Amino acid sequence: MLILKKEIMKKNMGSADKLIRVLIAVVIAVLYYLGKIEGTLAIVLMAFAIIFLLTSLVSFCPLYTIFGINTCKKESK
Repeated sequence: MLILKKEIMKKNMGSADKLIRVLIAVVIAVLYYLGKIEGTLAIVLMAFAIIFLLTSLVSFCPLYTIFGINTCKKESK
């Protein structure tokens, strides 16, 4: 089971991609804290911010897998 999970959640995000996602999440959080966004928009954007942070932490984006995108650098042998 562990081997299968490792194959499914293979890293597909590079460091630049992760940095951009974290920066977007921080900007959304600051805008929410300052009261610039509120209501339904705030809830939706905060949900995206949380998803961006989680995918950045694990270096895996499920949508990238669906669309065949991989921004992770290839390991040289």
